[in-house]
Amino acid sequence: MAETDDDEDSGGGGEEAAAPASGGKKKLLIIIAIVLLLVLGGLAGAYFTGLLDPVIKMIVGDHSESAEPVEGEHGVSVFYELPALTVNLNTAGRKARFIKIQVSLELTNELDKPKVEAVITRVMDNFNVYLRELRVEDLDGSAGMYRLREELLTRIRAAVAPVKVRDILFKEMLIQ
Repeated sequence: MAETDDDEDSGGGGEEAAAPASGGKKKLLIIIAIVLLLVLGGLAGAYFTGLLDPVIKMIVGDHSESAEPVEGEHGVSVFYELPALTVNLNTAGRKARFIKIQVSLELTNELDKPKVEAVITRVMDNFNVYLRELRVEDLDGSAGMYRLREELLTRIRAAVAPVKVRDILFKEMLIQ
């Protein structure tokens, strides 16, 4: 009987030792799965944000090169500087407030410069009319600057209609 008691004790201990080992294997598989998902998610994020483009081009080869530059490519920009403009702002009080602004236009093509020069008077008139109606509160903070940029860009695009203006860049802006 002593032998059977020893067998039962060793058999029972063997089952208890096997249970934690399978629990450890499950934990290990879960950790490996989580790490694998994080790595794949990071790679997918890097691919969709364009961070992997140089690596992919290096591996596959860049077959998209052509002899002619692509028109409208953001890397090729032409800047046209508008004359400085000083305008008094709309104020309710007696104290006059002024804005001095100097901007550059980002054009898509060098050939567009003469077209913009031909209508520069219209452009400056549109800017004058809009800026005279602004209040100092309208220009507060980055949101005010963003609205000003968008409004000026809308007006410039309407004034030089067939010409494509990508952006308007502030070189100087002084509110006094």
